[in-house]
Amino acid sequence: MKKKILIIGGDPNSINSEIIFKSWKKINLSIKKKIYLITNYNLIRDQLKKLKFSIKLQKVKSLDEVFKNEYLKIIDLPAIYKDPFNVSKRESSKLVTNSLDLAHKLCVKHKNIAGIINCPIDKSLFKKSKIGVTEYLAFKCGLKNNSEVMLIKNKKLSVAPITTHINLNQVSKRITKKTIIKKVNTINNWFIAKLKYKPKICILGLNPHNAEFRSNSEEKKEILPAIKKLKKNKILISGPLPADTVFIEQYKKFDVVVGMYHDQILPSFKTLFKFDAINVTLGLKYLRVSPDHGVAKQLIKKNKANPLSLINCIKFINKFGL
Repeated sequence: MKKKILIIGGDPNSINSEIIFKSWKKINLSIKKKIYLITNYNLIRDQLKKLKFSIKLQKVKSLDEVFKNEYLKIIDLPAIYKDPFNVSKRESSKLVTNSLDLAHKLCVKHKNIAGIINCPIDKSLFKKSKIGVTEYLAFKCGLKNNSEVMLIKNKKLSVAPITTHINLNQVSKRITKKTIIKKVNTINNWFIAKLKYKPKICILGLNPHNAEFRSNSEEKKEILPAIKKLKKNKILISGPLPADTVFIEQYKKFDVVVGMYHDQILPSFKTLFKFDAINVTLGLKYLRVSPDHGVAKQLIKKNKANPLSLINCIKFINKFGL
């Protein structure tokens, strides 16, 4: 049986309807018939009308309903709004949460789902504003101790932060030997299982110049011991390397660069590759990917949004879905 692809419509106050439309026009028919979009039917219809885009839409009640390939199938969820591009924060939050909950439930229940793609979501829509989709789905899957992995990847490079959406003043407390080992093992195992090769991994220090490896530094107390243990386990790992120079040339020697926090690696990666990347969450009960960009509210209704990352998500999950 061909596996179905769930796309979560994401934040309604965003470029999501534009990138969905542009992606739909570029993917082939064999992929189109696998896709089910989870959002409010009237909302996506009205947004497309405002943008003067035309897609054939079909409201469905279950994954068993099948229609012609050219129809974008919508699993309808409730939403109240007057302006389709100015939905209240309360309604947006409810729609996003309900969409994620339904997608999670369907993935756990059905074996014929390749995985989830969620379109961009403003993190302030979560009741706990310090979390993002990565952490929310990890909670839904019952994961503990920050064991999920955020992997940003394209064909040339992957990067992963040890900590994700937390304040900088909390990062050093989360950098432990145990956490580093667990996350690097998750990355290594996923590459072997899905991509069929053992990755070359480099790990960065936390402090400028690795704090010169002072005895009381995180590099000396947590990162180096983790690397030594991983090497004993036959992981192809190097480091810790200083974060200020690794993205000049050194990164080309590796498949994965593991940093200690979100903004230590993401700005350099995005500078190098722009929209040519996807966000993959490792460690869940199912495959979850998302475009590697935000809601871009400044581009709403301007027809300037780049759909490349969403297209890459669709192709990736179609190829590597569970």
